[in-house]
Amino acid sequence: MQDAVLAMLAKEPSHGYDLRARLRRSLGPLGESMNHGQIYVTLARLEKAGLVVCERADGLPERPERKVYALTPAGQQRVAAWLTEVGWPKPDLAEFHLKLVAAAAARLADPVELVAAQRRELMRRLRETQRAALAEPTESAAVVLLEGVALRLQADLRWLAACERAWSTGDDENEGA
Repeated sequence: MQDAVLAMLAKEPSHGYDLRARLRRSLGPLGESMNHGQIYVTLARLEKAGLVVCERADGLPERPERKVYALTPAGQQRVAAWLTEVGWPKPDLAEFHLKLVAAAAARLADPVELVAAQRRELMRRLRETQRAALAEPTESAAVVLLEGVALRLQADLRWLAACERAWSTGDDENEGA
């Protein structure tokens, strides 16, 4: 969540309510379960870590002083590192989706290129897994585990193909999320 918030701020400084709304839109139905206070806790942690700064901004009469958050240079570096990270599998595929949305919205990276980088990593891992399975005796219990890993990687590759199709269409809904 922290990296996604930082990437959303890379587009422009924003207040917590706007960030939360953008994240919810980006996640679709998954965003409905987002805790109202989660974004503010995340922003406080990022500020404490020196990744964002907070300034008071004139707001509406009922909210005279709104906090607007912006990236620090350290926050910008962390976003750049997050976008190039190709670790897999992630415990939550929503994080990768948010990476695509944030990269497109802030024009930080091409989402299709991010998908391609993930695909290369998964293909490398799939080849390693298949080699390891072939090296095991057929009756080995490890073969079942390796088959499970290979099936998961194949499923993730299919999902990445779906992501690539969605982002290759140039769909304005994805880029504006």
